[in-house]
Amino acid sequence: MTKEEKVLVIQDIKDLLQDARIVYLASLEGMNASATSNFRRQAFKGNIKMKVVKNTLLRKAMESVEGVDYSEVFDTLKGNTALMIAETANAPAKLIKDFRKKAEFPALKSAVLDQVVYIGDGELDTLANLKSKEEMIGEIIGLLKSPIRNVLSALQNKDNASDQAEESAEVVEAPAEAVAETPAVEEASAPEASAETTEETPAAE
Repeated sequence: MTKEEKVLVIQDIKDLLQDARIVYLASLEGMNASATSNFRRQAFKGNIKMKVVKNTLLRKAMESVEGVDYSEVFDTLKGNTALMIAETANAPAKLIKDFRKKAEFPALKSAVLDQVVYIGDGELDTLANLKSKEEMIGEIIGLLKSPIRNVLSALQNKDNASDQAEESAEVVEAPAEAVAETPAVEEASAPEASAETTEETPAAE
């Protein structure tokens, strides 16, 4: 590779890294051409950009990227290296784990997620279990909706309780109204009639 070609490769890698938030470095050593080709296809299907690069050129590209410090991963730039760039934080880790269900490789060398560095294959499970942006947004929306549902439920229960109380009050008041509307019994006039009859009767001579 000529010097000019190296400059072009470094610039190409730099362009990939410049706006990347999710960067993985994987080892493909031990994988044959067929397995490597299959891994590339799976990465493409998962919307993961993948490029096998020379370590020296990758390091120079990383050193030239502005705003991100990749120095912590430089010690992992040994042997065969595949650069993987994704939009979803756990996508490359899941791809590697799924691929390793049938094979020993690939292996995780390191990863840089929003400038947080992960070193070694032992971090693979941690990275695979990270929630995606969409999942986190869904959980946040669920948490925001939960209090609203509780308030609506409480208001509904309060309305139901008020309705029941009003119905009970109507049932209690009904007999009192019935009693109030019942006409009073007229006073008996029989005793007065008897008195008048007695006064009109002439005394015996």
